[in-house]
Amino acid sequence: MTTPRTAQHPILPMFTDRWSPRAFSEKAVTESEILTLLEAARWAPSASNLQPWRFIYSLKGTPEFDQMVELLVPFNQGWAKSAAALIFTAAVTTFDGERPIPTHAFDAGAAWMSLALQAHSMGLSTHGMGGVEFDKATAALNLPDNLKLIMGVAVGYQGDPATLSEKLQAREMPSDRQPLEAMAFKGTFSGEIKAP
Repeated sequence: MTTPRTAQHPILPMFTDRWSPRAFSEKAVTESEILTLLEAARWAPSASNLQPWRFIYSLKGTPEFDQMVELLVPFNQGWAKSAAALIFTAAVTTFDGERPIPTHAFDAGAAWMSLALQAHSMGLSTHGMGGVEFDKATAALNLPDNLKLIMGVAVGYQGDPATLSEKLQAREMPSDRQPLEAMAFKGTFSGEIKAP
């Protein structure tokens, strides 16, 4: 189930072709494939080249994967348990305990996008999730105080939407975006902030 996405200006097709399904097939993803995704993330740009991102991953069929599923909110557990792998993204907030890294989340986001585009180029699907039990996950993943959990990512091969609930089946298609005019302003901000 797809719907056409049209860019307002010329861009590479990978940006409109990539989307975030929730239906995953039973096909396994190898550790080598996951490491390739993480290698792409490693090369993301960052302020002062600090590379303040860290990833914790697991493959389906392992105790680590089962534990990571339990760290998601119940809604996400329902569909993400079918993914072939889970990755949690965290950001380093300070390296020395004194100087904060103000762009830590922004830089980790750049790494996530690199991972998502690499996955797309390999025929894999990714779905980023803010629906994580953050306190529980921070403890379970043994994250130190200067490592802030940002998001979870489900990875796998796209599956049959019929495996999802009827409600989720209706949402299993690429989403559109707000027009560029709602988010880009020349010189000064002159719009209003509202949800899409």
